[in-house]
Amino acid sequence: RREPLALVNLKKKNEETGEEEIASRLDHCKAKATRHIFLIRHSQYNLDGRADKDRTLTPLGREQAELTGHRLASLGLKFDQIIHSSMTRATETTEIISKHLPGVKKISTDLLREGAPIEPDPPVSHWKPEAVQYYEDGARIEAAFRNFIHRADAKQEEDSYEIFVCHANVIRYIVCRALQFPPEGWLRLSLNNGSITHLVIRPNGRVALRTLGDTGFMPPDKITRT
Repeated sequence: RREPLALVNLKKKNEETGEEEIASRLDHCKAKATRHIFLIRHSQYNLDGRADKDRTLTPLGREQAELTGHRLASLGLKFDQIIHSSMTRATETTEIISKHLPGVKKISTDLLREGAPIEPDPPVSHWKPEAVQYYEDGARIEAAFRNFIHRADAKQEEDSYEIFVCHANVIRYIVCRALQFPPEGWLRLSLNNGSITHLVIRPNGRVALRTLGDTGFMPPDKITRT
């Protein structure tokens, strides 16, 4: 869903019309609408939890999610769906945000779970996961990028607005990939809890970053990055 020509079966060529037939079929595969992708980092959570189910949102984290939900609602957009990571902190953040967006369907996915997308360059001393983790998590997070970040379907007539609630590593990697930056630089970006990152995907496949990690709607004393 990135290059319309890839959706055309070139073997099915009309012998009489030739290239005109291909051009006609190509027009039916071209996107007409713009996709707006809102990537939300989960709110602050309990870092002491040993298992995922114990890593629930802190009281401040719940406040952050309320502020994020209020901000999204204030934009006055007709959101199509909320897709969220199946991890506890992302699920809880989604539940709070969704109260401000009644009627918007929620979809949980394991693809957006937190992980180690790719070995960062330059390396950092404070975070060194096992090498195998890059292979396991990296393939999954790359699959999430390919599955969710693409131009609109050719059948889509109107612009769409979608929310993805997930994790800092996932969002940073997706931003680098979407903008065609070296993905190894993902760890150079920093995202606050409950922040909003806005990607725009035009029908021709061009991607623009409108906001990265925006928390300007939160009071300074509510902003965290843990």
